[in-house]
Amino acid sequence: MKNARIQNYSISDLRDRPEFAADVADRIWNAWWRDEGHELAFIAGLVDENFASTGLPQALVAHDGDTFLGTAHLIDNDLESRPQYSPWVAAVWVDEAARKSGIGAALVQAGAEAAFRQGFDTAYLCAKPAVSAFYEQMGWQRIEDDVDGLVVFAMKRKA
Repeated sequence: MKNARIQNYSISDLRDRPEFAADVADRIWNAWWRDEGHELAFIAGLVDENFASTGLPQALVAHDGDTFLGTAHLIDNDLESRPQYSPWVAAVWVDEAARKSGIGAALVQAGAEAAFRQGFDTAYLCAKPAVSAFYEQMGWQRIEDDVDGLVVFAMKRKA
């Protein structure tokens, strides 16, 4: 069921909305990197790499005006064991209050479309098996199972 409170949101390139950089770094640090022992400053530095690039990496932000709602990233590689796949839609995060509103799916789709605009024919992502159905419902094709405990998916550019 969609969250009726979140209806009017936009997805922008972080390069166009740099005021969200600190929010992006904080959310992905807390979600994935903090418990791994990485410093927030390290993640903020990775996020800042977006501003020095016109290609990869590319961060996308979902927002309702000036309210940050979520983020997704298009990066060169998300699994060291699969260097042959690139680029990856990664670090998809949506604010808890905005979940089940379609924002996560929209961010994932926007990430794939960004890859296609950059000339890639395929975008990849990896996910825990428990959430595989979410990506399959969006048309992502499962290409590998149990890669470091994750499922690898691909989305091909439509001809």
